[in-house]
Amino acid sequence: MRACVQRVAEASVTVDGQCVGRIGRGLLVLLGVGQADQPRDAQWLADKIIELRIFADPQGKMNLSLDEIGGQMLVVSQFTLWGDCRKGRRPSFIQAAAPEQGERLYEAFVNAVGARGIQVATGRFRAHMDVALVNDGPVTLLLDSEKLF
Repeated sequence: MRACVQRVAEASVTVDGQCVGRIGRGLLVLLGVGQADQPRDAQWLADKIIELRIFADPQGKMNLSLDEIGGQMLVVSQFTLWGDCRKGRRPSFIQAAAPEQGERLYEAFVNAVGARGIQVATGRFRAHMDVALVNDGPVTLLLDSEKLF
């Protein structure tokens, strides 16, 4: 699984002109599922993101996690994170999971986040989405569970 994690003051996702997910302070996670990904990848990545110490403590240092600040998470499916641009000019998506597997593991990730007590909002899987955010920092991190297990 791959994730682009952005620390946000607020974020929302809209489908067909209707807001389907909105958060305040927290993390926007663009999540891509690869062919080799398993449920353990979803759990590992959810735990890792929740526990990242990327929010400011009272001294202004990045030392607090999402859980510690009572933050929220907006999770948006993003299969294009698996786009391979090494050859030619058109990305290849052959390493991305098939839609059925992708949706199953996307939901596993969302459920793992919710099970940790984090308020989680989502986009809509396989929909064209408009994502709006106010990036706080900016702080943007890339995480990849590939080759961990």
